[in-house]
Amino acid sequence: MSSSPAAPAPRPTAEAAPRSLCAREPHVPADRLVAEMVPPPRFDSVRFDTYIPDPARPSQTEAVRELSAFAAGLGGAHASGSGRKRWFQRKAAAPTGPRGIYLDGGYGVGKTHLLASLWHATPAAPAQKAFGTFVELTNLVGALGFQQTVRTLSEHRLLCIDEFELDDPGDTVLVSSLLAKLVEQGVALAATSNTLPGKLGEGRFAATDFLREIQGLSAHFRALRIDGDDYRHRGLPEAPAPYSEEQVTKAAHATEGASLDDFPQLLKHLSTVHPSRYGALTDDIAAVCLTDVTPVPDQSTALRLVVLADRLYDREVPVLASGVPFDRLFSEDMLNGGYRKKYFRAISRLTALARDAKGLVGA
Repeated sequence: MSSSPAAPAPRPTAEAAPRSLCAREPHVPADRLVAEMVPPPRFDSVRFDTYIPDPARPSQTEAVRELSAFAAGLGGAHASGSGRKRWFQRKAAAPTGPRGIYLDGGYGVGKTHLLASLWHATPAAPAQKAFGTFVELTNLVGALGFQQTVRTLSEHRLLCIDEFELDDPGDTVLVSSLLAKLVEQGVALAATSNTLPGKLGEGRFAATDFLREIQGLSAHFRALRIDGDDYRHRGLPEAPAPYSEEQVTKAAHATEGASLDDFPQLLKHLSTVHPSRYGALTDDIAAVCLTDVTPVPDQSTALRLVVLADRLYDREVPVLASGVPFDRLFSEDMLNGGYRKKYFRAISRLTALARDAKGLVGA
């Protein structure tokens, strides 16, 4: 499978003072959290017909067919019988049969592409569909409170959750409880997920682990297996080697809207910003330029970097760097531990963004 072509890197312009992510302390109001529950900019234009299945992986073609049918089945009235309920109405009966679908596969096989395509294909107004990562959903609960989040999302026809986090038992229980309430109100669900701690091997986990973790909701999900290799590296050249500090600095000054930061200082700054604000941290940034990239010192720092990498990838922000290559960001212990899949996803995504940044450096 191949995704839609990457957006071209911003063109170098006349000398301009670069911005600094370290100087930003974004505030994100609760209403923005709700309004932004749509597929990220990278997936604005994806559709089922832009997902190109690998001929050697028939499960990819089958996934497109199954998801297209699932989207079509969400047309018409809300599953509870009405898109809006009144105080005197009886509690809606839980819909029968699976009202959820789980995309099971390794990183880079296009699960997010397909999840976003499902959101776009579902015949409902954008305000009746929600799309977000697990972290964004937990942040919404934190901002609105549990009951208000239930009331807000219960009017939706579909909720898509990308990268459902199974490594935090408390948050897993919280979101599972939220989803149970939404299923009662007739909201359809779709999800992808990450690896459980200690689950090594293929770089993925079995659907049974996901269904076990969400316990009572398992009957509402049907697993859809998607086999394949990481499309971000299929048939593409190796990631460019890191540039010199001089080259990165020069490119940052020559590229309108670019940021320039010392990597160790940026890691320290991330510890002062809630991960829910990392998207806002990159608002209006055309390219991220980093000097002195070094291996991350500890797991807490590494997990924050994973979230930033996800937000940069979602927004197609090229990353130009000096220092160590991105495949040396995480120690062997980290790559062999419970968060293995997250770290490999970050490496994969940063590598793709490094390719996008090649045009920022003059010959």
